[in-house]
Amino acid sequence: MKRDTICVQEGYSPKNGEPRVLPIYQSTTFKYDSSAEMGDLFDLKKDGFFYTRLANPTADAPEKKLAALEGGVGCMLTSSGQAASLISILNIASAGDHIISSSSIYGGTYNLFFKTLKEMGIETTFIPCTSKASEIEQYFRKNTKLVFGETLSNPSLDILDIEEFAKAAHSHNVPLIVDNTFPTPINCRPIEFGADIVVHSTSKYLDGHAVALGGAIIDSGNFDWTKGNYPMLTEPDESYHGVTYTETFGKAAFIVKARAHLMRDLGSAPAPMNAFLLNLGMETLALRMKRHCENAKKVADYLVTRMQGPDAKISWINYPDLPDNPNNALCKKYLPNGSSGVISFGIKGGREAATKFMDSVKLAAVVTHVADARTSLLHPASTTHRQLTDEQLKDCGVTPDLIRFSVGIEDPEDIIADIDQALANI
Repeated sequence: MKRDTICVQEGYSPKNGEPRVLPIYQSTTFKYDSSAEMGDLFDLKKDGFFYTRLANPTADAPEKKLAALEGGVGCMLTSSGQAASLISILNIASAGDHIISSSSIYGGTYNLFFKTLKEMGIETTFIPCTSKASEIEQYFRKNTKLVFGETLSNPSLDILDIEEFAKAAHSHNVPLIVDNTFPTPINCRPIEFGADIVVHSTSKYLDGHAVALGGAIIDSGNFDWTKGNYPMLTEPDESYHGVTYTETFGKAAFIVKARAHLMRDLGSAPAPMNAFLLNLGMETLALRMKRHCENAKKVADYLVTRMQGPDAKISWINYPDLPDNPNNALCKKYLPNGSSGVISFGIKGGREAATKFMDSVKLAAVVTHVADARTSLLHPASTTHRQLTDEQLKDCGVTPDLIRFSVGIEDPEDIIADIDQALANI
């Protein structure tokens, strides 16, 4: 099936007389007729649902849908995007290990790596997202377990050179993990360019309506864990009677371990209601992404006009789809159908003018969120990235005058009119 059809049809196929719409299985537990059956589930000998922390039929549907959309062998939903990023790393790295990450990543992820993982004994080296494989080579160590990046970074909108990062990672027998939140699998499928694991904050475009927190991990099934240093996958797990994930589950070893081990122990499970809302949102994902990108291009073209003349109010604009954008070549390669609905731009006058602009919008909402049906905006330097130092802000591509503008699916003329009246107040 094509991706548009997968969005609508994949994951749930009702049988004769069953509900056409995915039901909400609002139950923590599931009944079985024998202890032997239950024992086989706990021993990973059978598939099934026995406790919602590990799996739930309502979550199973969007998991199958996302796996199909990304081209992976399996998917696991989590309670948030942060949980997805954390579990994807802890699944193969532990105290004493090292990871390499693009510096152009979401501020929350940067803090996760820089602060929390460091306190857990995992060290991170941050590098430019445009680095070539030959440049990345110098950062690998004997204890490097993975390479991480964002397809389209939040909020700097830098595009990861996925093939170069994959080439470097694979030359050292480590996987590439890519956060594909902004493009979604409608605009980019990182696995096709060499990514091994894909993560999402499903709270953004996948949900599309800002109603449910969530995250997802998709396993490509392509990485050969036996060729690297991953004993947690290639040696017996004493907590499951000595099961060896690579031997028992083959290509799905990574995602099975993530669920059986880390979801079991950390409990970052999605609520059934949130999984239902995610599935509902994804049914219109292909339609919404097309509209988001069309609207964003019109808004970007308008902002370009406001950079010109003596009364110019915009100092710069960053949207990869614009021909003169430094990321345009990578955009054409990885995101030929559009990047996303998110635009970054600078207000002349710096932080004070940017704050005035935010206070003046009427249609757009000032919220700590991005990538849903409604137009919204934020000043990252004073909100999502406020914990970072000036040097760290620079590494993330965040400047004091930067406005992150998430273009919604309203009529583009109304969005532009709102920007226009807000600029008039500066």
